[in-house]
Amino acid sequence: MNNFVYEVGDNLYVNLTNQCSNSCFFCIRNSHDGMNGKNLWLDKEPTAKEVIESLPKNLDKYNEVVFCGFGEPTYKIDIMREVGKYVKSLGKKTRINTNGQANLIFGYDVTEKLVGAIDTVNVSLNASNASEYQRICSSVFGEKAFEAMLDFAEKCRDRGIDVIMSVVDIIGDKEVEACKKLCESRNLKLRVRKFE
Repeated sequence: MNNFVYEVGDNLYVNLTNQCSNSCFFCIRNSHDGMNGKNLWLDKEPTAKEVIESLPKNLDKYNEVVFCGFGEPTYKIDIMREVGKYVKSLGKKTRINTNGQANLIFGYDVTEKLVGAIDTVNVSLNASNASEYQRICSSVFGEKAFEAMLDFAEKCRDRGIDVIMSVVDIIGDKEVEACKKLCESRNLKLRVRKFE
């Protein structure tokens, strides 16, 4: 059975795809089949209608609906947009957890599609420079993924979307500090996550 939605804490998560342009060494996919007892490997990607039908009838108990599963959600940006607009019409906040490579994936600036559908974009920064990013994340786009990710974050921010860059503390204190300086120089917020 495909699990298109699952709960983590006070949030409801939406699993749209297993496709990803990165192969990060710390990714949960490397050691787990899912979260909270839900297998997140898909043998079929959902339509927007299937996701909406999978949502609980009442979303009141959730703080936000988060597009984040076992793949990069922006591969399914049109489905994400449709579901996001539906969720927002019910008065719920929406967020995507992304590697920020959507504009490379599609070959053009897709950030306008997020306006009105997504409240917060959480971009996994993971490193302070392109070569370290590629070592950690192994993007199919090579080192150009790093600058494209930062550009994506800035474009989202400039469109009025709340943008949070994030790093996992496993990268080490020196690298975390370098990421802080990078984000300050780009006027981007940074969140440091604990590795679990």
